[in-house]
Amino acid sequence: MSAPPTRREQILAAAADLFARHGFHGVGIDDIGAAVGISGPALYRHFRSKDAMLGEMLTSISEDLLAGGTARAERAGTPAATLAELVRFQVDFALDNPALIAVQERNLGNLADPDRRRVRTLQRRYVEVWVDAIRSAVPGTDEPTGRAAAHAVFGLINSTPHSRYLDRDQMAELLRGMALAALSNATVLDGARDDLTKAG
Repeated sequence: MSAPPTRREQILAAAADLFARHGFHGVGIDDIGAAVGISGPALYRHFRSKDAMLGEMLTSISEDLLAGGTARAERAGTPAATLAELVRFQVDFALDNPALIAVQERNLGNLADPDRRRVRTLQRRYVEVWVDAIRSAVPGTDEPTGRAAAHAVFGLINSTPHSRYLDRDQMAELLRGMALAALSNATVLDGARDDLTKAG
């Protein structure tokens, strides 16, 4: 059984939901406090500012994605299975964290410069995990095409906060199939389409 969330985690989750719905600048410290049942000023015992909350939130997302993606890539299955695992991981993350995905997409520009640089670095490293997996799974794919394909698939998968018309399992299956089909069609094909489909 997982441990209950800490007060700090509760605050970040509430802030993510509010930022996703109203925008970073549309949410005040009192709004976040009310969402977790404490006064706005009491939040300063946990975070020095609203900017600090956003920085920790987006840095944590990027760290979690990089760690999870790297772990799956290092499990050393077949290239097709590795890529399918990355797709599954990203789909699950997007479906389970729609508020965080929305905040990440919309609020990178609101980060303080050090946090923005850190998040950008982590994001680039995560993309490279995908580029390596795509190029291994579909021989003949050059690096720019692999990178473009990775970003395109992120866009497809991360659109889920705006298009959840199916239940979670149905949506996950649909997104996995669409992502793998998009990857196999967006790159140089060398018999990998069937492998990717089977791996998914």
